Amino acid sequence: MSIVIMTGTGTDVGKTVATGAVACALQKGGYEPFIVKPAQTGEPEGKGDAPRITALTGIDNAETLYRFPEPLAPATSARRANMPYPELTTVAEEIKSFDKPGRVVLVEGAGGLLVRIGQDWTIADLARELGAPIIVVCSTGLGSLNEAELTVEAATRRGLTVLGLIGGSIPDSPDLATRCNKEDLPVVTGVDVLGYIPEGAGGWSQQRFVQEAPGFFVPDVVDRVTRESD
Repeated sequence: MSIVIMTGTGTDVGKTVATGAVACALQKGGYEPFIVKPAQTGEPEGKGDAPRITALTGIDNAETLYRFPEPLAPATSARRANMPYPELTTVAEEIKSFDKPGRVVLVEGAGGLLVRIGQDWTIADLARELGAPIIVVCSTGLGSLNEAELTVEAATRRGLTVLGLIGGSIPDSPDLATRCNKEDLPVVTGVDVLGYIPEGAGGWSQQRFVQEAPGFFVPDVVDRVTRESD
C-alpha cells in the first residue's frame, strides 16, 4: 500500500499546508496524490482541511470521511453531539479503498498523534492498523524540541516508522529559538527534517504554491515517501 500518515505535534502547526506541499512534490514526481481527512471538526460540508488543500494545490482528489460539529477532538465532538464514533477498522478499510497503483494516499490527521479519533483509538492506532509510515509536522519556535521529541518517541514506542519531520510556518527572519531549533530538531529526535514551510505559504496563489512547494523539501523526498510507504 502507498499510504502515508501526516500527523503533527499538536494543533495549528501547519499540517494542512504541509500535506498540500507534499502532494505537490508527489505530483511533480509523477505520482497521483490523494488526500484523506478521516475526521473534520467544526466545519460544515464543503469546508475544512481537504477543501483547503484542493484550493491551494488544484488537486481534486481529497475526501473527508467523518464530520463532527464542534471544533474539538473528534471523539469529544462526537460524544457531545451524541453521534456514533468512527470505528478504527471501518476507517482503515475506507482509506485502503482509495489506494491504487501510481497513487499515494496522504492521510491528514486531526491535531497530534495521540488525539482520539474514535472512542478508543488515535491516529497512531490508525497508522499501525494500516501499516503506514508517518510524517510529523512540527512548529520550530520555543518548545518545539520537546514536542517533536515526545511525538517521535511515542511513535517509535508503538512500532511506527517515522519518515521525518516537516517544520511548519518558518518566518523570513526567524528568531534565535527557531534558528537553533532548525539545527537541533534532527539531533534530539533522531529523524531527518524533510523540509520547512515558509510562513504565509497557505495564503499564496495556487499557481505560486504548486510551482514552489516541491522546493520546500530535500531533493529525494518523493523517493523517501514512496519507498517507505510501499
